[in-house]
Parts: sequence; structure tokens; C-alpha cells
Amino acid sequence: MTQPAPFAADPAQSRGRLHPERISTFRSPFQRDRDRIIHSSAFRRLKHKTQVFIEHEGDYYRTRLTHSIEVAQVARTLSAALGLNTDLAEAIALAHDLGHTPFGHTGEDAMAALMEPYGGFDHNAQALRIVTMLEKHYADFDGLNLTWETLEGIAKHNGPLVGADGVPLKGPLPAALVEYNAQQDLWLHTYASAEAQVAAIADDVAYNHHDLHDGLRSGLFTEEDLMELPITGPAFAEVDALYPGLDRMRRRHEALRRVFGVMVEDVISVARTRLQAAEPENADAVRFLGTRIIRFSDRLFRELKVIRQFLFTRMYRAERVVAMRAEVTEVVRDLFALFMNDPSLLPEEWRGDVRHTGDEAAQARVVADYVAGMTDRFALQEHARLLGTDPARFTRYIVSG
Repeated sequence: MTQPAPFAADPAQSRGRLHPERISTFRSPFQRDRDRIIHSSAFRRLKHKTQVFIEHEGDYYRTRLTHSIEVAQVARTLSAALGLNTDLAEAIALAHDLGHTPFGHTGEDAMAALMEPYGGFDHNAQALRIVTMLEKHYADFDGLNLTWETLEGIAKHNGPLVGADGVPLKGPLPAALVEYNAQQDLWLHTYASAEAQVAAIADDVAYNHHDLHDGLRSGLFTEEDLMELPITGPAFAEVDALYPGLDRMRRRHEALRRVFGVMVEDVISVARTRLQAAEPENADAVRFLGTRIIRFSDRLFRELKVIRQFLFTRMYRAERVVAMRAEVTEVVRDLFALFMNDPSLLPEEWRGDVRHTGDEAAQARVVADYVAGMTDRFALQEHARLLGTDPARFTRYIVSG
């Protein structure tokens, strides 16, 4: 077993939980966080939430749940290789998409526009809201009462959110994040732990890899198209040299697992070099380095940008994907407007939350919580039930797979 690095998060030195609890006799605090995330209602709902293709479009496409599991696997691999705390990295990876709306980034874009007058919407801030408030299963507290380190990683795994002067770096902070940070300071002005940075890069590795898989399966592009790109082209060429005449599906898998390996090995190599140069003495030293320590090499980052641009053009903005985006955006807008205008249509437990709100903004936050928590299929069913639309119209976009 690899000796923990001095800059790894130490569960024995955790900043603890907002609500103090007795220490488990057989699980570390970060293991306990991971388990609570896996057992949460929000985590289960991810199985019916979009990654790229709407959940009902095929059994083989990634959903938010399978994506999160793949991210966690990559995060464990990277953190183990770097001597980091694998449990913390896994917990953050499993939680990173809990705040996604139905219909993936399309739903998030629609919700962000709807909530702009009411404090904004962001899926990372919504994930924080879920694990600190909306999960209501425990007798002693709302939320999951996760450790400070896991909450920090959920909030800012992509980097600091405010400058040293406290001014937001990219526009106003979502209200959900501001509200919780007033209760428990998550150090929004620093980078996150090395484990949180691992979870963030693991997200990039996972979606770069599986979006190529899903795009090929959908027929939006072909293996021949990928032969023209950096990273993927050499991977297919290597497979062809080693296994001439290999059948199409095995050839595809062998090539794309090599793409996966290139990304993982690059991150490990770069991180080891940067950590050796920086010599952080402890986990906090990583937070105050003033730069991301876990990242791709400049060369690979440039090559991945070429692949991302290809995917953007051929997959994310494909005609049938754009048509679906327009229709599901309408679903989110319609449901939000419906519940804002008539909160009595909400389920009873949510109507109670609305009754306790003091103004329109607070009501909008409750409605956003409810709609954002929906799965793809439930949102379509509710839209059909409440507005008399035909959910079958979405099946015209289903692709083979």
C-alpha cells in the first residue's frame, strides 16, 4: 500500500462536520461521507438524468449515474498513484453532479436563466444545497452533514470562486453557495485540496473518453473521423498495427481504452512533477499554491481541445441533439412557470415549504429545488400530466444503441 503523501488529506485532521457526531469505529470520516452520498436519494435519481443523450434514448448511453461512477473510478486511480486520500477523492467525485437538473447541461442552462432574477442557479451550488439541506433523512440535521473537506471539494473543485478581496471571480456567486458559506466558511478564495482537484480532472478524463464512445454508438460520427484527430488517430493506428482485421466493436474499444490510458498517465506524470517541484508540506499548502496542481500537460490539453471542438460540432450541436435541447428547455420552463403561478400543484411536502417562504425569490428557490431534482422521465411525465402534452413526441429522437 502506497504511503500517504504529506499533502494528502488526513481524515484524523478533518475540520469536522457542521453538526458534531460521534466518530465511527470502523469507517473514516471520508468513508462515511462517501457512503452517505451513495445512499442519498439524489444519487439514485442520477440513473435517470441525462449525460448527453436523454435517458430513454438507449440502454448503452451514459447517464449522470454511470458517469459519476466512472469519474469516481478515475479519481481513485489517480489519488492512489499520487499518495492522496482515495476516500475523499471518491466522495467528491460521486457527489460532483448531484445538483444537475433533468436533461443535463440543457436543463441547467434553462434553470439558470429562470433563476437569474432570484439569485442564480449552478449545479455545483445546487449539489451543495442538496447535501447540506434538501436530503432530509436524519433525525439530528438536514442534509448529509458531510465533512468540511468534502463540502469544500463539491463547492470549488474547479478552482477558487472569489479573489483574496472576496470579490467573485466570474460574476455573482449563486445564492445557494453564499447562504451556506455564511454558515461554514469553505475558503472560497483558495484552490481546493489535491483530492478535489483529482475529482475535477477525473471528470474531464471520463467525459472525454465516454463521449467518444457514445458518439460512435449513436452514429453521429465514425471511427474514420476519429482517425483524423490527435490522440484518437494514433490510438486507432496502434490497434490496427497490433490486431489487423479486428472486428469493429473490439477495435473501437481497444482504441478508446488507449485514449483513456494516455489521459490518465499524462495527469499522473504532470502531477508528480509539479508536486515534487512545489513540495507542499501539508494539505493546506496545496490550497495556497495559487495554481492548479493536478492538470494535463500543455501538449495534451491542446490536443484535447481539438477533440472537444470536434465533439461540440459533431455531437453536442448535432441537428437531432439541438432539436431535443429546444424541446426539453421548453419542458423545464413550462414546469417552473406552472409551479410559480400555482404552488398548489406541488406535492404536499413541497407546498409546506412554499407556505414558509417570505417572498417571491424564496418561492422560486423552492420551485427550482423541486424541478431540478426531477429525473428526465419524471419531468416528461409531469409535463404531460399537468399540461396535456404527449411525452411520446420525444421518442422521435431515439437513436439505435
